[in-house]
Amino acid sequence: MRKEVIAHKDPKSPISEVFRTLRTNIQFMNANKKMKTILVTSTFPGEGKSWVTSNLAVTFAQAGKKVVLIDADMRKGRQYTIFGVSPTPGLSNLLSRVTENENEDKANIIGEYIQETEVENLYVISSGNIPPNPSELLVSTQMITLLDELKNLCDIIIIDGTPCELVTDSVILSRIVDSTVVVTAHKVTKKEALERVLKNIQNVGGNLAGVILNRIPISNKKYEEKYYYYGQEKFSTDNKKAKSKHLDIKEQEDINKEKIMRILNTDAIESNSINDTENNTEQNNENQVNSTNETFNMQQNITDYNQTNETQEDTNERYLEKTNNILDQIKDYLKNEKKDLN
Repeated sequence: MRKEVIAHKDPKSPISEVFRTLRTNIQFMNANKKMKTILVTSTFPGEGKSWVTSNLAVTFAQAGKKVVLIDADMRKGRQYTIFGVSPTPGLSNLLSRVTENENEDKANIIGEYIQETEVENLYVISSGNIPPNPSELLVSTQMITLLDELKNLCDIIIIDGTPCELVTDSVILSRIVDSTVVVTAHKVTKKEALERVLKNIQNVGGNLAGVILNRIPISNKKYEEKYYYYGQEKFSTDNKKAKSKHLDIKEQEDINKEKIMRILNTDAIESNSINDTENNTEQNNENQVNSTNETFNMQQNITDYNQTNETQEDTNERYLEKTNNILDQIKDYLKNEKKDLN
C-alpha cells in the first residue's frame, strides 16, 4: 500500500481528521435516505480524485463499515497501484459475466473479483482490462445489477469515476448512485469547467452531494493557525517552529490570570510613582509657605486650599484615566484570546 493512503498510514494526522469529517458529512447529508453508493469524480485528471476516493474509503472502513471500492475508471485506473492489488481481472471483466438471470449465483461470481487490502473491512474491485466500450458498460443493466448485489454484501460502495470533462462515464453513472462528490484542486480547477460538470450532472438527474476543494496549502496562515488536533501537536509545515499548543483549561486560566495581574501591577507601580512625586511637590510647597511673611498667612492659606483642591482633582482624574486604560487593556486581551480560541 502506498504512502498516499494517509488515513491508514497516519490516522492521527490533521488530513485524516479532514477525511473523517467528510465521511460524517456524507453519512448525515440526507437523514431520510442511507448513502450506500457514493461516486467520486472530478473535472480533469490531476485534481486528486483517486487520492480522495482511497482515503475516504479507508475512513469508512475504520468506522466499522464493510466497504467495497470500485475503480470505474476503466481507461486509466489507479486504485490497484494505491492498494497494491492485481489490476486484472476487474470491473470490465466482471460486468461481462453478470447477467439478470435469477438462477445465477451472482454473489459467488462477484466474490471472484473482490480483492482484500491491508485495511480491515476494505475490499477493492480493480478496473480490469480496458474495454472498447466503457461508457456503455457503466450504464448497462449489468452495472445496476452489480450495485444491487453489492448492497446486500457490504455497507458502503465507493466508486472512483472518470473525469467528467474528458468522458461522460461519471455523468451517466451519477444517475444510479445515491450521491456524487466532485473533487476540485486549489488554483487548478477552472470555474467554467466546474460549472459545466455540475450542470451536466443535474441535467441527467444525478444526485449531487457537493464539491471538495483539494490541495489547499497548509502553510496558509488562515488554516495553519486555526487547525488543532486533539491530543497532538499543532500542525505546521515548519517542524522547527512546531511546538505543542495543547494546554489544559487550568493551565490556560493560570496564564490568563498571570498576564492580567502583570498589567495591573505595572499600572499600580506607575500610580505609586505619581503619588510619590505629588507628595514631594506638596512638601516643598509647604516649606515655601512657612518661610513667607506671616502677614500673608490668611491669603496664603486660601491659596494653598485652592491648590490642594486642584491637585486632588487632577489626581482623581489621573486615577480614573489609569483605571480606564487598565480596563481597556483587559478587554483587548480577552477579545484576542476569544479570537484565538475560535
